[in-house]
Amino acid sequence: MLNKINPWKTQNKPSSLHERIDQIKSQEVPSHIAIIMDGNGRWAKKRSLPRIAGHHEGMKVVRKITKLANQLGVKTLTVYAFSTENWKRPKREVDFLMKLPEEFLGTFLPELIEENVRVKMMGYKDKLPAHTLKAVEKAMDDTKDNTGLILNFALNYGSRAEILEAVNKVITDSKNGIIEEETISEELFSSYLMTSELKDPDLLIRTSGEIRLSNFMLWQLAYTEFWFTEVLWPDFSEEHFVEAIEVFQGRQRRFGGV
Repeated sequence: MLNKINPWKTQNKPSSLHERIDQIKSQEVPSHIAIIMDGNGRWAKKRSLPRIAGHHEGMKVVRKITKLANQLGVKTLTVYAFSTENWKRPKREVDFLMKLPEEFLGTFLPELIEENVRVKMMGYKDKLPAHTLKAVEKAMDDTKDNTGLILNFALNYGSRAEILEAVNKVITDSKNGIIEEETISEELFSSYLMTSELKDPDLLIRTSGEIRLSNFMLWQLAYTEFWFTEVLWPDFSEEHFVEAIEVFQGRQRRFGGV
């Protein structure tokens, strides 16, 4: 397991999931957790199933982890649902992925509302099919007054495009006198990104054994703690999520200091 490179050691580690959750809640819980949900296709292939079966199973895991994150007191959960590069995949797979938000939000939305979860999206809406965008916008509108966990979908999202777009907006606003060149700081630049209303992630989780960022939140992850696991996303359990947070809580975050 790749997560063994980040061991979490304690002499009094509780045994049951319920006890582990209680212990996590008694310490600092990561405010913003970002997840690269990888391995759906490989999960399906191992079972001689079409890739779309893996995506469908992965959708169930999002529901489970969202509920647990909300229970733990996580403020924001960002899930990498579809990248700007994913359009290169076979049309049948892309079409299915574009239908998943409808199915997921159609069945899960009442529960999200009941649990006070707010749905947000970051990414480029213009290329999304109308039915996909309609489902996401309905969920965002129906949950806009909720004050609990923010479930943030990175949908048709790419970090390099996001950064370039922000740079161009800064240049335009500078030319138009909206901002002065001398005032351009990290804080100001961050306000031009799609995550301007969100705190940078404290913890990044990536499943499936891949150890890379795949054009995901490159600016925002500058001081984020990383946790990698070989577990494929459809097999990712509440225990794995808890373990990732336990590892996070066992680390010392210095942010470049001593």
